[in-house]
Amino acid sequence: MKTRKNIFIGLGLFILIVLIYFAILHTKIREHSAMEASNPADYIIILGARVKGEVPSLALQYRIDAAAMYMKKNKQTIAIASGGQGAGEDISEAESIKRGLVQQGIHESRILLEDKSTDTVENIKYSKKLIPKDLHTGLLVTNDFHLYRAKSIARDQGLNLEGLPAKTPVIAIPKSYSREYLAITKYYLVKLFQK
Repeated sequence: MKTRKNIFIGLGLFILIVLIYFAILHTKIREHSAMEASNPADYIIILGARVKGEVPSLALQYRIDAAAMYMKKNKQTIAIASGGQGAGEDISEAESIKRGLVQQGIHESRILLEDKSTDTVENIKYSKKLIPKDLHTGLLVTNDFHLYRAKSIARDQGLNLEGLPAKTPVIAIPKSYSREYLAITKYYLVKLFQK
């Protein structure tokens, strides 16, 4: 009887710790998605997301919309559209971003393509190589739930980037946040074991 009670107490404490941990992560995610860029950026890196055939997913469309709006207000800013071509995608995510920006009036000459990456780490790693040497201030454009981890990864690679949050589709919020909690946890663990 005592053993069963101890198991329930242990299980209850574990669940409580997990809930507190996820609450802390959620707070960090919300803090970073609420921060506003302090100065006009020389460049923005738009992180890729799923493309269905040649059509951007709603999450990617929101990133394109946020980037286009920013670039219309900041005429000197260039964009690095980042993302390779995955399963079920007829074009690269970078190409989809470029097409979306051009449709909204952004000239092709202001858009660079990084079309080899397969995840956020590679998005930033490969995009970094495309940043013109004379440009210094940059922004990451991604959905709000993704900004905290993306900015952390950029900092690990020597880029101190502010964020430009795009909306997260309402229907995708539960799934997106759940997956992001796990992705952040994996990021923490990888960093811990690299030390």
